[in-house]
Amino acid sequence: MKTGQPWRVGMGDMQILPGARHRPPMKRPMWIIVLISLVTVFLICAYMYPPQSSAACYIFSSRNCPEISYWLPPAPAREYTDEELASHVVIKDILNRPPIQSHNSKLAFMFLTRGSLPFEKLWDKFFHGHEGKFSIYVHSSKDKPVHVSHYFSNRDIRSDQVIWGKISMVDAERRLLANALQDLDNQHFLLLSDSCVPLHNFDYIYDYLMHTNVSYVDCFQDPGPHGNGRYSEHMLPEIEKKDFRKGAQWFSLKRQHAVIVMADYLYYSKFRDYCKPGLEGRNCIADEHYLPTFFHMIDPAGIANWSVTHVDWSERKWHPKSYKAQDITEELLRNITSIDVSVHVTSDEKKEVQKWACLWNGVQRPCYLFARKFYPEALDNLLHIFSNYTAI
Repeated sequence: MKTGQPWRVGMGDMQILPGARHRPPMKRPMWIIVLISLVTVFLICAYMYPPQSSAACYIFSSRNCPEISYWLPPAPAREYTDEELASHVVIKDILNRPPIQSHNSKLAFMFLTRGSLPFEKLWDKFFHGHEGKFSIYVHSSKDKPVHVSHYFSNRDIRSDQVIWGKISMVDAERRLLANALQDLDNQHFLLLSDSCVPLHNFDYIYDYLMHTNVSYVDCFQDPGPHGNGRYSEHMLPEIEKKDFRKGAQWFSLKRQHAVIVMADYLYYSKFRDYCKPGLEGRNCIADEHYLPTFFHMIDPAGIANWSVTHVDWSERKWHPKSYKAQDITEELLRNITSIDVSVHVTSDEKKEVQKWACLWNGVQRPCYLFARKFYPEALDNLLHIFSNYTAI
């Protein structure tokens, strides 16, 4: 190459580059296709049959998987106070003890009244011929009762004033239990009012209660103002709002449960101090909440969640429907005795209707053995048809 002359590429200097080759269309390797197919089949199977014993369940499908909390470590248990620990030890010990064996088991009928019992003649007919199978206790909070039946004579206990809505109502119930528990033959304890009447004959009620495996305590959760709206945080730490329950006061208790009620001071004191009308703007009614909450916390499987005493709250008033003389028919009483589903309605805006079957030892049976409220004027009509409707 000479200096100063433009540079030229000679044929001898040029490299001959190969021409562009023709490429056939690209094909995916077969192994990728197979892999994608296997993964697809795996995902479909995982969705249809999600694993149940591994957290991997949630990677593919949450359907039919256990709750997330199942995989998490248990929350640390709250440390009990000394009072709670002592209470739990006593309650657990009582529940684990075998029931007292009696060769003469009796029902304890505990009447919570203001004075004389207007239906004493009806009860006299009910008890006749069944001596030795029952005991009677009468707590009169206002006037000394005048008895017309020899079954009720000398059966009054020391009574005290009872004010509706206050803890004195619970105190009267405990006073009745304390007296009835002194008789070791008493195995089942019924709380009844002066407006209660029996719906079946004595033998039916005796067999129903003596051979049951639960106590009949009304208990349901009401998120409304007349339920959880009555709860006070002063009940913490022993009673949390999630455990607060409501129910009618008319109960039927096994002996073990009756003893536990008498042994309790911790939970009773919470309701005594913080469940009363007008406290903090709430109208908490102790007898509607103490036992339902107590048994829900200490032995929820041991109660039936309904009362064996029928009360009609369909009128949505402060007091249940009351029956006068003209209301008393055999049809009315048979309609009540045929009910085999317990119904509660919440007090919030939803007015949720809660229903569950009345199960007696696992078999659905009529719920009610007694009913209220009946006016005293209904006595004659009740006596007239008593033999017919109690023949069930």
